[in-house]
Amino acid sequence: MTLLLLLSSLSRHRMLHTHDLVVVPLSADIISTVEFNYSGELLATGDKGGRVVIFQREQESKNRPHSRGEYNVYSTFQSHEPEFDYLKSLEIEEKINKIRWLPQQNAAHSLLSTNDKTIKLWKISQRDKRAEGYNLKDEDGRLRDPFRITSLRVPVLLPMDRMVEASPRRIFANAHTYHINSISVNSDHETYLSADDLRVNLWHLEITDRSFNIVDIKPANMEELTEVITAAECHPHQCNVFVYSSSKGTIRLCDMRAAALCDRQSKFFEEPEDPSSRSFFSEIISSISDVKFSHSGRYMMTRDYLSVKVWDLNMENRPVETYQVHEYLRSKLCSLYENDCIFDKFECCWNGADSAIMTGSYNNFFRMFDRNTRRDITLEASRENSKPRAILKARKVSTGGKRKKDEISVDSLDFNKKILHTAWHPKENVIAVAATNNLYIFQDKIN
Repeated sequence: MTLLLLLSSLSRHRMLHTHDLVVVPLSADIISTVEFNYSGELLATGDKGGRVVIFQREQESKNRPHSRGEYNVYSTFQSHEPEFDYLKSLEIEEKINKIRWLPQQNAAHSLLSTNDKTIKLWKISQRDKRAEGYNLKDEDGRLRDPFRITSLRVPVLLPMDRMVEASPRRIFANAHTYHINSISVNSDHETYLSADDLRVNLWHLEITDRSFNIVDIKPANMEELTEVITAAECHPHQCNVFVYSSSKGTIRLCDMRAAALCDRQSKFFEEPEDPSSRSFFSEIISSISDVKFSHSGRYMMTRDYLSVKVWDLNMENRPVETYQVHEYLRSKLCSLYENDCIFDKFECCWNGADSAIMTGSYNNFFRMFDRNTRRDITLEASRENSKPRAILKARKVSTGGKRKKDEISVDSLDFNKKILHTAWHPKENVIAVAATNNLYIFQDKIN
């Protein structure tokens, strides 16, 4: 797949003016989640400052034949504010951990956004008409004296500049003791689940004051705690099935029809560890940072620190496919442990046909794997080598010996530049890649 850049980057940084113009991204501007809606016409990003920015795809016009596919800012709103838990004397940061769109039911769009503790349901609607000719108030909004009204006017709708409004419809709070790491909308479109380190809760979208606890792995004695929940997702077609992954590298598939509390999984997915490759870092790098069902519902994909694995739901003992993302880092695990990069949580995503998968790496690299041909490619999302509609060139990392001209040495990789969050358009070869405080959108080259 040949990718070209739709727009160089949607930068979300502020500048410090010095003798040389220095661009300094603030922590609040760092993108923390990226998500296409069901049609792919809208793309939402959340950041560490609690803001949600929604981009809308431009429609193709005769004047601008190449404008189709470009995404421009549609709406920006503050989803979460910093809070303080007075009982535990803890600050609750405003960072958006996850965004999930709901299927569109009418002209308005709806999405769920969450920080560490509170989930909010937002309605995004637009107005392009205004009413004029009221009977009880003037055009400036002041009430008229009813005794001076001598005739009855029929209000009319007049066109106006488009105005997009984001309004919170419901707030789901006080259900998680630990930090929320996942939310997932169920296929019945009436319920959704939220997961924290030790529990998974099931919510109804219409009910905010209670949820059902469906998984609880908290031991009676916290000193006996050996694993935590790292991600959870609902099955795309079966509303009774969901999975959750753990820091031990295992995945549990549960059926809500079996019991109210799914403390016994229906299926348990785990790959046996090779004893010869065991090291001090084995448990850390086996921790699963993301789990995603395929659109078909037949497979699921998991991302650990060094690899992406594809599992067949009918085979629990080992994955059917394993893709090495950055195996060249295995020799660098000690230094990655010292600078805490080994705890980075990379996400992964499927394309619309489930034939390709994508995930991020360091140095602003992201990896794409074709499941049919088993070919893979490394691409880079950076401001330096990206111009609008420029074709991306494959990058290669040199692991030792003589380095070729186009290769980059593993020792010169920048571990501060990391792509943790990616998203793939549900129907087309359009991808969104978040690189720190920049959002890059690429599409497949059309001849």
